[in-house]
Amino acid sequence: MIVSIVIPVYNGGESFQKCLSSLQQFVPPETEVVVVVDGGTDRSEQLARSFGAKVVTFPTASGPARARNHGAKIATGDILLFLDADVTIHADTLPQVRKIFEERSDVAALIGSYDDAPGAPNFLSQYKNLFHHYTHQTGVTEASTFWGACGAIRRDVFLELGGFDENYRYPSVEDIDLGYRLKKAGYRIELCKTVLVKHLKCWRLLNLLKAEFFYRALPWTELIWRDRQFVNDLNLQISSRISIILAYCLAISVPIAFLWIGAVAIAMLFGLALLFINWPVYQFFYQQRGGWFACGTVFWHWLYFLYGGLAFAIGTIRYHSVSRHTPHQPKLLEILEL
Repeated sequence: MIVSIVIPVYNGGESFQKCLSSLQQFVPPETEVVVVVDGGTDRSEQLARSFGAKVVTFPTASGPARARNHGAKIATGDILLFLDADVTIHADTLPQVRKIFEERSDVAALIGSYDDAPGAPNFLSQYKNLFHHYTHQTGVTEASTFWGACGAIRRDVFLELGGFDENYRYPSVEDIDLGYRLKKAGYRIELCKTVLVKHLKCWRLLNLLKAEFFYRALPWTELIWRDRQFVNDLNLQISSRISIILAYCLAISVPIAFLWIGAVAIAMLFGLALLFINWPVYQFFYQQRGGWFACGTVFWHWLYFLYGGLAFAIGTIRYHSVSRHTPHQPKLLEILEL
């Protein structure tokens, strides 16, 4: 079972170099590595060639969906392993992927997980990448979606479904869309929690909110409505939906408390309810990084519920009124890129 690794990159920088170094360290030299340079102004192309990768270059960026599709077309392996340019693999990542496909004929695709040791040291990066790790480690084994950062799929199945939707011109929900189409076609996607990669991305407030609100939550909402994928898994767990309601009740009751003293007790009840329903998450953070870190994550986690709920509301209105039949990324994204 031959595995081809496909990596889209746009101004990959130091993280891309570490990604390639991990492949050089843990991947047999005969393994095909296809790098698609999706525009950019740095030395990603030269770097990829120096590591012996098969390189394709686009002069202008059009998003990882097109880049991955082109890489898949020129790849020769039976299995396509898609990796992001800002992740590094472990020694057993590739062997596990190959073994699963060799032993499990029922598995058409699999997704892995970030490990519990993110590369960027700042608090927001540690929190966000650890939260992503927790989400995958607590997800159900039969996944409901695909994941482009560390996802593998049988090449014939990928080509049969037409690959990623290239209408997504930014790093967005093209992988989730592919996962929904895989499930609709009757294929099985396996969440393999031991297939790990390390995420090197450094998250800051603005790029986090931009990515999560505009690039993920808004278009994901439209996909949910399009395919009616209200599954109790990963980011869509019932506990998360309840937490969104509680977070907004808390946000409304706090300013009311300045006008009516009775609202203080109500706000405290909503806060305690949020803590209770999400206690396993905070316990995980405590075990990973200690008490102070766990306390610091509470604000960001509750903020996540607030902007996630707002994105779902806007996305729902947009789907039912504007783009019901063509759920692509909001035009606001193009304005942000100007």
